[in-house]
Formats: sequence, structure tokens, C-alpha cells
Amino acid sequence: MALSVSSLASSLSSLSFSSQVSPKPNALALPRPKPLSVSLPSRASPLAVSASAAAAAAPAAAPSEPEAADLRKYVKSRLPGGFAAQSIFGTGRRKCAIARVVLQEGTGKVVINYRDAKEYLQGNPLWLQYVKVPLVTLGYENSYDVFVKAHGGGLSGQAQAISLGIARALLKVSEDHRSPLREEGLLTRDSRVVERKKVGLKKARKAPQFSKR
Repeated sequence: MALSVSSLASSLSSLSFSSQVSPKPNALALPRPKPLSVSLPSRASPLAVSASAAAAAAPAAAPSEPEAADLRKYVKSRLPGGFAAQSIFGTGRRKCAIARVVLQEGTGKVVINYRDAKEYLQGNPLWLQYVKVPLVTLGYENSYDVFVKAHGGGLSGQAQAISLGIARALLKVSEDHRSPLREEGLLTRDSRVVERKKVGLKKARKAPQFSKR
């Protein structure tokens, strides 16, 4: 019995010693948060770069309004007395669109509603072609500046109305332009419009589905 008691005492003393020794390595392993302080500046740098890039890009979009104001002043300086006081003019129509066109000798610049034609027509090549065809037919694409006031309809209808207006204005320059413009069909007013909706139908001609029973 004396041996067993002594062995138990020695085992208990060893357990208490290990419990006292075990906390020390944990206390030594505490200084770990140092890498966090190093990683934080690296994450903040892209935000600073993006903020600086946005600040640099903001002034670039601002000059659009002054350019529009300058273009309006330019048109008014070129057309003293307004559109109605000019001698070379023409009116074109297509669907619901109406375009009043004035031609002046220049370099081929086209201004629609105080905006550049490419910007106003959204860079659509077909619509821009409608505007240029009458001048290209007679070889005047770099000889006249075109000033337009257009309203009604959509951009496609307005572009075709401008084409007819330019063709009619070119007749004021010379009556000899009639035959080449007529051959290209540029003096014909396209009378097609959207057909009205009918009572009892879904659209102009589309009818509800027929059911016999």
C-alpha cells in the first residue's frame, strides 16, 4: 500500500508540473498579429488609385456643355436673321418628321438642332448616308455646310426628311440639278405612314385569334 501511495503522489506531481509548463509555449507564441499590419496598406492602395483615376476622368466629361453652347453661337453667326431669312433653304418630310434645311457655302459641315450630325444621329451609318446622298450625287459633299432644324418622328424619319430637304434646297442653287436628283429618286416625297388601328382589331390589320366554338 505504501508503494501505491508513493506512485500516485509522484504521478500527481508530474501532472501538476506539466500543467505549469504547458502555458509557457502558448505565451511565447502570442506575437502573431504583425502580418496584419503589413497587409492593410497593400489593400488600401487600389482604392486610392481608383479614386485618383475617377478624379482625373471627371474633368474630361465636363467640356460637352461649353461645346454645345459654342456650336449654337456658331450657327447663329452663320445664319443672321435665323433660318427663315436664308435664301437657299428646303423643307423635307417623312412620316411624322419635318426638317427645315439651309445650305451655305462651306466645307461640308452638317449641324442638326445645334449638334453635330454624327452625334445627333448616334453614329448610325445608314442615317448619315441619307443625309449625304444628295450632296454626293452632285459632288458637293465638301462645298456646302448644312444647317438643319428637325422635329417630330424618330431619327430614321428625320434623316430621310433631311435628305429631301437638302435635295429641294439644291434646286434653289441651280435648276440644272433637278434631272440628276430626280434620277436618284431624291425629290420624291415618300408618302408611306403608319396605318391606323382599327376597331375590333389588335393593330391595323392584326385580328384576334378566331375560334369556331
